[in-house]
Amino acid sequence: MDLNLKKLSDNQLLNAYLSGNENAITALVNRHRRRIFDYIHMMVKDRDVADDIFQETLIRVLRFVNDGRYTENGKFLSWVLRIAHNQVIDHFRQKKQQNNVSEGEAGYDLLNNKKFSDTTVEEKMVSAQIEADVRKLLDLPKEQKEVVMMRYYMGLSFKEIAEQTEVSINTALGRMRYALINLRKLIDEKQLILN
Repeated sequence: MDLNLKKLSDNQLLNAYLSGNENAITALVNRHRRRIFDYIHMMVKDRDVADDIFQETLIRVLRFVNDGRYTENGKFLSWVLRIAHNQVIDHFRQKKQQNNVSEGEAGYDLLNNKKFSDTTVEEKMVSAQIEADVRKLLDLPKEQKEVVMMRYYMGLSFKEIAEQTEVSINTALGRMRYALINLRKLIDEKQLILN
């Protein structure tokens, strides 16, 4: 990939792509790939499903850009994340119609990771305790949990969170405030030590 492309803004990359430079769209996707995928994966909790939704999101993004339906306003990533969010919602609607929930969606797949496969008995016990403690903490209202995940796991600003959840910045800040208050209460009530 051309090193000069990495220096261009999202808008400049889009314009370069629309002018015929195919490498520009690759550079743009690569720039935001991880945040988009992480957002999707956080919501669906299944890597294969996240891959499928990620690919469908990219197809939609390209279709909208090629059709001239994207208006540059300096918020390309937020726009793509909104498309991804809608794809996730469509996925869950489709799953609901099928009335079939996988273990991952039910929350049983929290620590399904290769790095835990060759663990000692002690590490397994510690991991099980941490998993149980984290599950207790995740007992927040949906809106609060969503803001916490977007802020701490995806690194989004409150402005980006507000755009993604389609609320005001004050509402996003308020949800975070209440989430932190509730997390502190849960930690105190359950006497958790997370270190």
